Amino acid sequence: MKAMLFAAGLGTRLQPYTNHKPKALVEVNNKTLLEHNIRFLAKFGIKDVVINVHHFAALIEETIIKNDGFGSRISVSDERDMVLETGGGLKKAASYFAGEESFVVMNVDILTNLDLGKMIKEHKHSGGIASLAVMQRESSRQLLFDAQMNLCGWVNNSTREQKISRQVVPLYPFAFSGIQVLSQAVLNNIPFEGKFSLIDLYLHLAKTKTLKGYNHTGNLFIDVGKPESLAIAEELFE
Repeated sequence: MKAMLFAAGLGTRLQPYTNHKPKALVEVNNKTLLEHNIRFLAKFGIKDVVINVHHFAALIEETIIKNDGFGSRISVSDERDMVLETGGGLKKAASYFAGEESFVVMNVDILTNLDLGKMIKEHKHSGGIASLAVMQRESSRQLLFDAQMNLCGWVNNSTREQKISRQVVPLYPFAFSGIQVLSQAVLNNIPFEGKFSLIDLYLHLAKTKTLKGYNHTGNLFIDVGKPESLAIAEELFE
């Protein structure tokens, strides 16, 4: 199985740590987030990884070469010309997953002890084209699911804006963890071009196809997106 790490973001929320390097190279307990997540994937036998790059792209490439990919085979999807967001980034790297029945996609700035092997196994038996790791936790934006954990919509809890793909009552809100297991059907059904978000793609696909939520509430998890989260991450992931 192969995986993609999203590492092209500008990391503006992590300033000043990202003033001179990308967020992928910010360290938690003397290891970069890049290394943490390459080794996290390898723990579940995933050692073929493509990483998209934009912000300080050369530094990421140098780190991969210097450390021999941290023991994994690393490819780079170059977004130096324009950062494509998560959906556009995946579409640009789609050829990397040719012939793969399913694959993992995750953000480089998260840390978790999620059992990815179990999630992959459940995805294969779910009947869905995507499995999205979600938790019951507070978040400004949440995905909405029915009682069978089928994706039905999205809500912005600050503005109360909603995007509904399936009219179902009741709906259950979960926070997205930035980890997903996808089948080839996702890549084969992308109607968007250029820069777009995976969430928008998922909400579009959910109108006609089955996308599942994978509830991993109770696992350790942190989005290392802000300076104050670094100290918390170092305590959680010693």
